[in-house]
Amino acid sequence: MAAAEVFSPTAAAAAQQQQRGKAASQAWRAVVGWIGFLLQVLLQILRGTPSCAQLLSFVGFRYPLLSGPAASETSPEVAFMPLRSEIPADVAPAPATPPDSLGRLTVVLDLDETLVSAYESSSLPAIVRTQAVEAGLHCFDMECISSDKDVDGKQKVNHVTVFERPGLHEFLQKTSEFADLILFTAGLEGYARPLVDRIDVHNRFRLRLYRPSTVTTEFREHVKDLSCVSKDFCRMVIVDNNPFSFILQPLNGIPCVPFSAGQHSDDQHLSVQKDVRPVLYERFHMPEWFQKHGIPQTNQAV
Repeated sequence: MAAAEVFSPTAAAAAQQQQRGKAASQAWRAVVGWIGFLLQVLLQILRGTPSCAQLLSFVGFRYPLLSGPAASETSPEVAFMPLRSEIPADVAPAPATPPDSLGRLTVVLDLDETLVSAYESSSLPAIVRTQAVEAGLHCFDMECISSDKDVDGKQKVNHVTVFERPGLHEFLQKTSEFADLILFTAGLEGYARPLVDRIDVHNRFRLRLYRPSTVTTEFREHVKDLSCVSKDFCRMVIVDNNPFSFILQPLNGIPCVPFSAGQHSDDQHLSVQKDVRPVLYERFHMPEWFQKHGIPQTNQAV
């Protein structure tokens, strides 16, 4: 006898209950998924407005679905990698040295035709003085002791008219804020001292050197040897209208345009570097300049 299928109300109810449980579970997972999607959208909004591609990616779509055949034809085949946020340590540039840790620069300044231009008052044409004053140059008259003596054996007194280079006092003020200023002139002290007293009323020069501090070489007299100031040349420059003044340290020299009463404007500038010599060499090439004038290159090393 064949086995008869027996209908059981209890089994049918259990099956329906199981189906309802599966449907409820699927619905709950869908709700949880949408809640997660909304939370991600909210998070992106807090971080920044999400793009259309980002919104679709949250739902399950990916970028290839956003571009059709035309877009894929114009798209490059090479994938672009995002840039690294940090430069590798082995190729990263060295951090800039804080200015405070460098120490103060030493700036050695010439006097005549660099900071001022002086003339014997008796030989200065009146028209030159008038034009210079009208152009805005500041000048003053002074007396200085000459190295010569009169017939009675007394020191002669010379009357001098001095013109200041445009921006002189501003230059001394600004430069003294980051550098030690030193005056180094080949002029005699009897002439230079009262002149510097007039232009340096705030005593910004830490040291004054006159002709006796210069040296004589086989090529030139009155050469300014910076070793009498310091043996460390890395943070020292000398500004002089006569480049032969610094033939012993050509890498530290800054040749400037000679100043005269007829020069009514000027904008010479000074730069601050950790080591001034490479920068000055790149700008002026003074060793080669000296070689062209028959003076061999010194063994000064950077």
